[in-house]
Amino acid sequence: MLGSLDYTHWPWEACPVAWQGQYHRGDHDGPTIMLEAAASFDLWIWHALFGMPGANNDIAVINASPIFDRLIDGVSPDTLFSMNDVNYEYGYYLVDGIYPEWATLVLSFKCPTDEKRQHKKKHESAKKTSECHTEY
Repeated sequence: MLGSLDYTHWPWEACPVAWQGQYHRGDHDGPTIMLEAAASFDLWIWHALFGMPGANNDIAVINASPIFDRLIDGVSPDTLFSMNDVNYEYGYYLVDGIYPEWATLVLSFKCPTDEKRQHKKKHESAKKTSECHTEY
């Protein structure tokens, strides 16, 4: 796992008055800026991106993010590992349920019911590291 990937709206108290309309959403009291963060299991944030203005959601920011550019360009470092007798070349990011079904995005399980999913509960705790760091 390369890290947990998550997004949050961060209150922007010093937002210039002229920009406040662009950075205001109806579900927040004041202007916010979208923060994309990838954190590793040891709470190290190794990728952060503040989103652009507009009514952004997680999907809009991930589509504009450079986080996958190196992978798309074919210059991403190999992260060889084997799981369930399947060999994988590249690492993956742990995300929650609203993201696209991309090979580099793996969903975590919130309520594991069988032994296989209970093992993935460790992934869910790692996912919380990203959420912990992006909370304001």
